[in-house]
Amino acid sequence: MQILKSLIMFTNFLISMPGGSEWFLIILAVLVLFGGRKIPEFMRGLGRGIREFNDAKNNVKKELEEGMNEKDSKPASAGTTPSQQ
Repeated sequence: MQILKSLIMFTNFLISMPGGSEWFLIILAVLVLFGGRKIPEFMRGLGRGIREFNDAKNNVKKELEEGMNEKDSKPASAGTTPSQQ
């Protein structure tokens, strides 16, 4: 029963996606509304936003990994004295 519900939801999603001619009309409407000069500026801003998001995501991932490595290495070195190292 659950599989049938999932299949129905998936097909509804596919049906609601725009096809080739709809995408053409959407792009044409965007060109008419914003003009040829505003679109590159918009795309540049979008690219910067995506780049900043990815940089922030990578920084958070790096900090988490470093924190996990510090957590793993502290108990092991806490039992040893400086002369044993």
